[in-house]
Amino acid sequence: MAKNRVLVLGGGFAGVYAARALRKRLGWEYEIELVNNVNYFVFQPFLPEVAGGLINSADAVTPLRNLLKGVHFRKAEVHAIDLDGRTVTVIQGTRRRLIPIAYDHLVIALGQRVDLGRLPGMNEHAFWVKTLADAHELRNHVIDCLEHADVTADAENRERLLNFVVVGAGFSGVETVGEVKELVDHVLVNYPNVGRDEVKVHLVELAPRILNELPESLAAYAQEKLERRGVKVRLGVGTKAATARRLSLTDGSVIETRTIVATVGNVPHPLVEGLGLEFDKGRIVVDRYLRAKGHDNVWAVGDVALIPLVDAPSERDDYAPPTAQFAVREGGLLARNLARSELGGALIPFSYASKGSLASLGGRRAVATIFGLRLSGFVAWLVWKAFYLSFLPGFATRVRVLANWVLAAVLPRNTVQIQQANRPATRYFHFSEGDLVFEPGMIAQGFYVVIKGSFELTIEDDGERIVKTFGPGDHFGERVILGEGLRTGAVRALEDSVVLIVSRDGFERFASAFPVLREYFENYIPRHYPTRPMRIPEEPAV
Repeated sequence: MAKNRVLVLGGGFAGVYAARALRKRLGWEYEIELVNNVNYFVFQPFLPEVAGGLINSADAVTPLRNLLKGVHFRKAEVHAIDLDGRTVTVIQGTRRRLIPIAYDHLVIALGQRVDLGRLPGMNEHAFWVKTLADAHELRNHVIDCLEHADVTADAENRERLLNFVVVGAGFSGVETVGEVKELVDHVLVNYPNVGRDEVKVHLVELAPRILNELPESLAAYAQEKLERRGVKVRLGVGTKAATARRLSLTDGSVIETRTIVATVGNVPHPLVEGLGLEFDKGRIVVDRYLRAKGHDNVWAVGDVALIPLVDAPSERDDYAPPTAQFAVREGGLLARNLARSELGGALIPFSYASKGSLASLGGRRAVATIFGLRLSGFVAWLVWKAFYLSFLPGFATRVRVLANWVLAAVLPRNTVQIQQANRPATRYFHFSEGDLVFEPGMIAQGFYVVIKGSFELTIEDDGERIVKTFGPGDHFGERVILGEGLRTGAVRALEDSVVLIVSRDGFERFASAFPVLREYFENYIPRHYPTRPMRIPEEPAV
């Protein structure tokens, strides 16, 4: 007999703790499955420290399979959610197939994404600190700026290289600016041609003060400490536009910089916006039992959910904030309520009072409120360390992070740039005779130009069989990228062959921006595939 399946989407705090609690609460007649696009859990509060080089990137993560004992983990991308059909479609495997997963209960914990598209240039030129890759990239970039500044004779370029800007002065922004300043201060001894007075670190905030979540006295202390360490705090001013060389602000001023870090701009996850669920403040509206409005088997927790703390919320403080400690409690309560809903028991409303808030300022200083007690300075910094160390899931991860902190206190920061291997937009691929390039049902991932050899395309369509052969100079793959999205034909190599593959994103961008290429495909596709609709991407807004 098939087991009842509870499907959890998302591997952040809320999703992981919900899945673990569900495994404990529900019997083995239930299958608990968690889907995430990477196979590790990221401890988000440590990302600024990864960016600052204080801890190794591998020590800020824990393998999900180690955390989710008894939970089936699936590394895949969520492609679509069908609430009526109780099905989630994912993209998985090297062949990028669409796989439907049926569920009895769905837990949405996908978090939010960053989008600053309303501000010209910000999406293209700003760094984020949302993922492990983001933090790793920012660290490499800061070191790269110092490397170039040490050898350049161009005064204007030198100014841009040594100006570092963080936008947003919430917890993430303050901790990021503190760690970036800490990194620069520690490694500057390795760059004899860069003077300390040349380096400028900026914190830009639209609100009249930093750290709105903390009492004003602690925010004032934090600002004073940051400014004393050399951070230029600019309040009451927002960002207007960005380029690769400068950031324009709403007060008309301009900061010449090659480093803009955005810690603002959270928007709803694109997959959940079109589900027909009730939305407010950019999040899914749930009741106090964590169920999505109008659905008894759809639950939402974490950043993606708007969770009321009282029966008739009206103010911002009447909703659960998107923090780790709340997400952990939400995951635990969700498991209890889901189990009770299956057994016919009364559900428990979500109610939790924050134990406090903490923000590290770098330089062994922090601010914190713990059980109503206000702390600042070195003591608050120790509390910050202890609190988050205890919060880390997994004993081995705690040991490694603690070792990182101890070593960082006695050893210099490492300035080695560990570059990530980025897959190029174009690559050569070799195929042997008979090899399958793609087949029906696969997600279109690239555009192919034949360099050597030959390929055969076969399309079965309503009893009609279309066969085409491609040789050197010919191309294939564009029909689906510019039309339907899923491969409807199969392509095999007729002999040992070589193709140039252009990534889907690169091909779409080029086709949308280059009129000659657009005109070519507007004529080519209808002529060679007369029954297939075509969708040329619109030119991007600039």
